[in-house]
Amino acid sequence: MGEKMEIMEKAPAKINLGLDILGKRPDGLHELAMVMASIDLADRLYLEEIPEDKIIIETNKAFLPTDKKNHVYEALELVKERFGIKQGLQVKIHKEIPVAAGLGGGSTDSAAALRAVNRLWNLGLSMEELARLGAEVGSDVPYCVYGQTSLVEGFGEKVTPIKPMPQCWVVVVKPRMSVSTRSIFAQIVMEELYHPDIPALVSAIEAGDYQKMTQNLGNSMEVVTIKKHPVIQQLKDRMLKYGADAAMMSGSGPTVYALCHKYSRAKHVMNALKGFCEEVYLVRTLK
Repeated sequence: MGEKMEIMEKAPAKINLGLDILGKRPDGLHELAMVMASIDLADRLYLEEIPEDKIIIETNKAFLPTDKKNHVYEALELVKERFGIKQGLQVKIHKEIPVAAGLGGGSTDSAAALRAVNRLWNLGLSMEELARLGAEVGSDVPYCVYGQTSLVEGFGEKVTPIKPMPQCWVVVVKPRMSVSTRSIFAQIVMEELYHPDIPALVSAIEAGDYQKMTQNLGNSMEVVTIKKHPVIQQLKDRMLKYGADAAMMSGSGPTVYALCHKYSRAKHVMNALKGFCEEVYLVRTLK
């Protein structure tokens, strides 16, 4: 009997430093320009080959789907079909990232699954090729394949890695409710949107200028989500009041994060939010 191979792959959460909605196409999809970075709040995937040709997914969160509705399942099935692989897999997903939070949990898990089978089955795919596969699963998956500070365009499929964002502390707060990205997009009125300056944000990061970066954070979707969930604005205000350098909603929400250069400041912000929300994390940005 051969030794059973189990491999582990980390799946870090993403935050949007910038998210601009450029327009809506006739097919109803929105063209985006985003700057994303990854933070040290991560799920872990454990993959093991099994004798039967099927995909089994287990997770430590009871409410997550473990069938075809799960993005990881979809990503693995895609690879098996595309490369004619008849090998079965058991995947254990240990979740730390809040679900439906604007932190890309499902996307980063799928991306981790793609990276993992690329190693496990020696597929020899480049990051670009993995990202192209990921684009078939979901719009945030290509970024998550890279998992490093990037400019992301189109519908998420065009990823251009840039310099890592200046390192800092991130206080991540997930309010109680979930937000459906689709419903937020449905409420967008293009004429009323605010547009962050994505090129200015990119050049601040490229220059390693933390201060300029914090001044240029922006998310077009904030206004729309805040209208429905005013608590997001309250969280932002509270973060800034307690000394955050910047505070913003990630993705379509409802997660809000604060950036702090100093650990003591970040700790202060975190403590100020602990009584306010149950899910509060203090993490580092990834290099």
